[in-house]
Amino acid sequence: MNDCLFCKIAAGQIPSKTVYEDEQVYAFYDIDPQAPTHFLVIPKKHVSCLDECTEEDEALLGHMLLTAMKLAAEQGLENGYRIVINTGDDGGQTVKHLHMHVMGKRSMNWPPG
Repeated sequence: MNDCLFCKIAAGQIPSKTVYEDEQVYAFYDIDPQAPTHFLVIPKKHVSCLDECTEEDEALLGHMLLTAMKLAAEQGLENGYRIVINTGDDGGQTVKHLHMHVMGKRSMNWPPG
C-alpha cells in the first residue's frame, strides 16, 4: 500500500529505531512510548486490521506473537509485559496497518483491561 505509514517504515522509506526484522515482520520502538519499554511488531504484508485477517494469515499471526515473546525476553521483560492490538476506530486504532504494541517495565498505573 503506497500511502501506509507502517508499510513505508517496514520498507525503510521512513526512519525508525529497529528492534528486529525478518522476512515476515518488522519490529521498532514506538515514537510515543507508553511504558519504559514499548515497541511495535508489524507484518510486512499490508493488513489494515485484525478483522481483515483470514485463515491464510494464521501462521503470520502466530509468528507475530512468537516474535513479540522472543523480543520481550531479549528486552529484559522477565517480570511480564502487555501486548495490545487495537482494531478499528472504536478500538483506538490510529494507523490502519495491523500492529502489536509490546509494553513492559511499567508495574503500576496500567489501565484496566
